[in-house]
Amino acid sequence: MCTKNFLIYFRLTNLINANAQSEIMNYDNKRVAGLLFIVAVVQYVLAIVVSEAVNPGYSVGQQMVSELGDWSLAGNNAAILNTSIILYGLLVITGAYYIQRIVKNRLFAPLLAINGIGSIVCGFVSLNISFEVHGTFGLIAFISIVAAAIMSYKFLKSPLSYISVILGAITLLAIVLFMAGQGDSAFYLGLGLGGIERIIIYPMALWLLGVGAYLIGDSSDKT
Repeated sequence: MCTKNFLIYFRLTNLINANAQSEIMNYDNKRVAGLLFIVAVVQYVLAIVVSEAVNPGYSVGQQMVSELGDWSLAGNNAAILNTSIILYGLLVITGAYYIQRIVKNRLFAPLLAINGIGSIVCGFVSLNISFEVHGTFGLIAFISIVAAAIMSYKFLKSPLSYISVILGAITLLAIVLFMAGQGDSAFYLGLGLGGIERIIIYPMALWLLGVGAYLIGDSSDKT
């Protein structure tokens, strides 16, 4: 009888310890992923702001963000944005690795990783090196993160879940207008080429920043 009770106690203890360890791992994975996403976005946005400031004559409304990384236009200052884009990609890919441990959706982490990969390629291959490669991987990066943002509705808590869909829809619409415009300012809602491109970039940057903060704050709940 004592042996039986001991075995039951032993199994319950192991179960409790396993659950506690699982919660700790979930917390650690969320915290690390959240921190990586926040750092990725903050350093990227700051790099854009600094690049705009150190390039005299650059027009936020009329010129694309990618032109800040064009070595033939920005000179050595192009290193600021290109380095930041590569770092962004590495941080997002690393964050995706931690996310796949806690998010049960099989597509979410790969979509984030694709966004990171596309960003890294854009950082290495600037507009002046290959417009086609830069543009293609930039589009892949944008589409993948839009898909991730909309998909996150399934497991993020409201109101962030609704905000994610709204930001994803805004970016998707901006991508359509950007692609359809092809230099025709009528499609750019009066914002110019650079302005409409920023409506693609910044909503997704805000979304990823919000997800990062959410993950850090969600310390114990299972995703």
